Amino acid sequence: MSSRRRFYARPLLATAASIAVLTCVTATAPAATPATDRTVSPAAALDDTYYQDALGKTGATLKSSLHTIISDQTKLSYSQVWDALKVTDQDPSNSSNVILLYTGRSQSKSENGGDVGDWNREHVWAKSHGDFGTTTGPGTDIHHLRPEDVQVNSIRGNKDFDNGGSAVSGAPGNYTDSNSFEPRDAVKGDVARMILYMAVRYEGDDAFADLEPNDSVSNGSAPYIGRLSVLKQWSQEDPPDSFEQNRNQVIFDRFQHNRNPFIDHPEWVEAIW
Repeated sequence: MSSRRRFYARPLLATAASIAVLTCVTATAPAATPATDRTVSPAAALDDTYYQDALGKTGATLKSSLHTIISDQTKLSYSQVWDALKVTDQDPSNSSNVILLYTGRSQSKSENGGDVGDWNREHVWAKSHGDFGTTTGPGTDIHHLRPEDVQVNSIRGNKDFDNGGSAVSGAPGNYTDSNSFEPRDAVKGDVARMILYMAVRYEGDDAFADLEPNDSVSNGSAPYIGRLSVLKQWSQEDPPDSFEQNRNQVIFDRFQHNRNPFIDHPEWVEAIW
């Protein structure tokens, strides 16, 4: 593993804007409203309703409460994921396109598939880590499925996440080596919060493996992904932005009807881990 470490800080104005979105906006628009025009539910309203049973808890007790809350969801088939991602990851500046996770490229929604230059469905929690494949459940949970360039998706493969490596061709700001992948700065926190969502949602009580983060980058097919210490760092340094918040809201309103709690309450990362 390369010893290279790259630190950055999101500008204070951007962080303040993210906080303002969570605390000051009005109620969400009807489901028919385009995804990019939607607003985010006020944090206070979520705490009074959705997260009520989790408030005031920490550690394993908080994790257990959140698991119960977010396990109440509508499940998609793997084919339905294609259409869902065209809504959840729509380019705010071009409604005909989606934004690809690692490259950041805006690409036509219709250019999805398996050919070079297409975008496909990236499992941020690599599906081999727990052997859940594309079965309905963790294999189709769009809280961790994102559009990505076919070739970059292949380069990431099932590697754990960590800092370091060589630059990824065609994906500026991403790095990889033999056992890990480092995404571009703008989505480091997104990746961390998706991984930690999966660790809370899938606890081994629904016929799937108990998914957990650890501090390793050699997990292979075990139901673990690392490196936890780096994921925590990424979550802190890259707080939720408007795109990530909007995506969480659209998933809640229109598709799975559950939320990623670490987008709504980033402080719960440290409270659990």
